[in-house]
Amino acid sequence: MAGERVERRLAAVLAADVAGYSRLMGTDEVGTLAALKSIRREIVDPAIAEHKGRIVKTTGDGMLVEFASAVAAVSCAIEVQGKMVEHGNGTPQKIAFRIGINIGDIIIEGDDIFGDGVNIAARLEGIAESGGICISSSAYEQVRGKVPVEFTDLGEQTLKNIARPVRAYAVGSSLDCTDWAMQPPSSVPHLSLVVLPFANIGGDHEQEYFVDGVTESLTTDLSRIHGAFVIARNTAFTFKGKAVDVKKLGRELNIRYVLEGSVQRGGNRLRVNVQLIDADTGNHLWAERFDKPLADLLDMQDEIVSRLANALEASLVEEEARRSELSPNPNSMDLYFQGKACWNKGLTPEHMAQARGLFERALALDPSNIEALVGTASVDMAVAGAFMTDDRAARLAMAETTLTNALSRSPNHALAHMLMGGVQMYTNRAAQGIAECERAIVLDRNLADAHSFLGLGKYFAGRGAETEAHICEAMRLSPRDVFAFRWLLVAGFAKFQLGNDAEAASWLLRSIEANRNHPVAHIFLAAALALLGSLNQASAAAKTGLALDPTFTIRRFRDGASTDNPTYLAGRERICEGMRLAGVPEG
Repeated sequence: MAGERVERRLAAVLAADVAGYSRLMGTDEVGTLAALKSIRREIVDPAIAEHKGRIVKTTGDGMLVEFASAVAAVSCAIEVQGKMVEHGNGTPQKIAFRIGINIGDIIIEGDDIFGDGVNIAARLEGIAESGGICISSSAYEQVRGKVPVEFTDLGEQTLKNIARPVRAYAVGSSLDCTDWAMQPPSSVPHLSLVVLPFANIGGDHEQEYFVDGVTESLTTDLSRIHGAFVIARNTAFTFKGKAVDVKKLGRELNIRYVLEGSVQRGGNRLRVNVQLIDADTGNHLWAERFDKPLADLLDMQDEIVSRLANALEASLVEEEARRSELSPNPNSMDLYFQGKACWNKGLTPEHMAQARGLFERALALDPSNIEALVGTASVDMAVAGAFMTDDRAARLAMAETTLTNALSRSPNHALAHMLMGGVQMYTNRAAQGIAECERAIVLDRNLADAHSFLGLGKYFAGRGAETEAHICEAMRLSPRDVFAFRWLLVAGFAKFQLGNDAEAASWLLRSIEANRNHPVAHIFLAAALALLGSLNQASAAAKTGLALDPTFTIRRFRDGASTDNPTYLAGRERICEGMRLAGVPEG
């Protein structure tokens, strides 16, 4: 009513909501609602009453509470968050609150309150961590020294619909206050992401099915990455055509990464842009662009999805390793990702030793960590396969035992099947190894490395003429793969077997260009160059390889014969002769 006097007062306002509420409801609606009622009854309402707060209103997943003082509001919030840690509930993932607190001028209308004092509390809740508390500087000035916790200065924050920046503080320096049990009930899963529906730039309705198909297929294929948590397409598609706040989305879905992209058709070409975003910071971590002539759209979709899935897996592992190195107390998966990142640096004795050490530490913390278990086997197989050790047979036997254990616990682990195939190929069982790699590809169609092992198996079986096609398929699926150097090396082996030393040298040079730190590529290039009569170049290549692995000898290479196939053995002797001419030690 015009001229009616507006009632105002200074108050401490607490705003709270449930982190990832939509995800929890989508997983178990009935269980989530029942758990929330239990938490309200047993934890939240008693704490508010004890600190003389007034519940102004509630929503499905949150509430607005008024207190007479900031000390009462913050003490109540600390009590609630501390008790939430110990509270068990029936949902698949524990419920966690985010809480924001502000002291400010509020407008009272009936039982409700309004104004910037309320709005700032609500916005601070939006930037709080899951299980955390975020307060304004006005509240901080009232509570510092009066509650037994530390505060972290978050600096000036620009909050939506708030005219001026607000200085904010997190309660608890690292949310690790023992007395108040401030540790969040659940952390954001490693390799957790959502694939947002790709934008159809230009609005060509005829290609809408292609755009949606890329999104759906990529969601499915990324879900095959062991250890990945990918939000289901039904949830992801609720964001189609909407502007998304990446940070808010990350908190809502409890994920670390957001993948977004666009598709644009121009004449007879199709352009696909994709970018990976850190949901915590909003920073762009990785981007890729495909610009291809229009052909069969479904075939193109498969190729684009396969390449993206492979490139993304490598990028995500690198990012997770970077995150884990910053952690003062790395857990088993943190150590696994650090080990995987070492493995991805290249097949050198130093990197392999570092990787295996990290995988072993991961298993010491969690013996059930299948990824770390498979990681140790991958190192043992690689060290044996790259002739880095004289105890080749023992390493391969150890890898096989480890993989048998892993597959008994995780029968559909595609990488474990592929590695088992590699072990079988290296131990005179090429046919079995080929079958294992074919099984791996059925389980994960994007496992490009499995195609390279098929090529290796054909080489061991004396069928080197078939190897190149498998290597080319691996390269098609993942042209920038961290293991591409190894695939190119296999193609070089096959060319030796066929007596084509010039082509062998060409493939080996490509392998070295992809990774200059792989010792045997230089040594085998030396053999090819020597057989071609280029002895000076051969000697230089041999010296480079031996500098990377001074323990390599011709004897080790010969003793490591992977099969008794006569065609394979004949080609192997040609390589040994080339090594001698290049100056590789006999051993």
